[in-house]
Amino acid sequence: MEWLIIGVLLITLAGLGIVAFGLFQQQKATLAQVKALQTHISSIPKQPIVLSSPAPMPAPEPPPVEPKPEPVVIVPIIPTPTSIAEPPINKILADGAYDILLVVDPTYHILSANKSAEDLFEKNPLVGTPLSQIGDLPELELMVSDALVNEEESFEEQMLFKERHYRVRAEVYRHENRPYICIAMSDITQLVKLNRARRDMVANISHELRTPIANIRLIIDNLFHDQDKPKRKESISSLRNIARETENLMWLVQEMSDLSMIESGQSIVRMVENNLHGMVDDAIERLGQRIEVNNIHVINTVPEHFLVLCDRDLIQRVLVNLIHNATKWSPQGETVTIYAENGGDEVTIRVFDNGPGVPPEQVDRIFERFYQVDAARSGGEGTGLGLAICRHIVEAHGGRIWAEGNTGGQGGRFFFTLLSGEEE
Repeated sequence: MEWLIIGVLLITLAGLGIVAFGLFQQQKATLAQVKALQTHISSIPKQPIVLSSPAPMPAPEPPPVEPKPEPVVIVPIIPTPTSIAEPPINKILADGAYDILLVVDPTYHILSANKSAEDLFEKNPLVGTPLSQIGDLPELELMVSDALVNEEESFEEQMLFKERHYRVRAEVYRHENRPYICIAMSDITQLVKLNRARRDMVANISHELRTPIANIRLIIDNLFHDQDKPKRKESISSLRNIARETENLMWLVQEMSDLSMIESGQSIVRMVENNLHGMVDDAIERLGQRIEVNNIHVINTVPEHFLVLCDRDLIQRVLVNLIHNATKWSPQGETVTIYAENGGDEVTIRVFDNGPGVPPEQVDRIFERFYQVDAARSGGEGTGLGLAICRHIVEAHGGRIWAEGNTGGQGGRFFFTLLSGEEE
């Protein structure tokens, strides 16, 4: 029995081996066929393979639809950058400048000029005009000549043309190896006036301070001289002289302080109704000692019912300055008179004296800072600031101030206006 089982197993194993061998041989043959097929395919030239798609089915026709009117859209036409003419940037810049600008060629002819130059020389156009024909300025040709000789340098000069001061600069620029001279002119008239006023201020202040200080020192030296014991009467006189010189110093300092505050806008104008007659009386009282020393008679003829709209302290300063100025120039024993006239909306105040008056050619300048008609005849008094202060104060009140010349030997004549108040 056991041998029978063993025999069956052997037969089964033999069958399995035969089947496995047959499968191996079949797989080997298959691999050989596949390899041969790959070799054949690789030897065939490649061609694009076009896959044909099935023909599309015809779509059913939609039912007819009536066309709707399309809305009309209006599109704004925006000009392209190429359609706009290029603006003359350089010309616009030159015309917008405050300075006078000229471009000159080596033959001294103007090649370009801005609007400021055309307005100054009153010639339009300036292009093509020789420098010698634009005005009485031979200095311009000399500057161009110097600039052409020394192209690496810039030349600056100060010139006077039509009563105005100009700072002129000339410089050479080269373009394509050709020289062009650029001339720029700046109006510095106001700057020149300010510098002149500054120099006058320093000179006047130095002089005005030196005189009273020297007088005070001399009086003190005489008062306390070692060889002469001071007497009471002489001491009192000397002390009065010291007081007078000290008052002059205080007056100078006060005028400078007032002018500085007014011009800087720090002074506030409070417009209220004031009695003009009382203000004149107060001004005369403040100058009482000076009026007494100079033996001047000051008469107030202003009607007592006149009212004006003003800042009392500021207009008091105007009245004091004008009356002080009149008493300073009037000979001893003469009279200074203050008048007033109501013209409806404004009141005109007049201060008249019997002094030398103001020359007609100087009536427009006496209200400038530090300007004095004749400093030698003023006895060393005054700073040239009083009338300038008066002008600023009156104009701040909306009024006017002026003087009349002494054409008929009628003395000083000063006027100013204030807004009228309701009469009492």
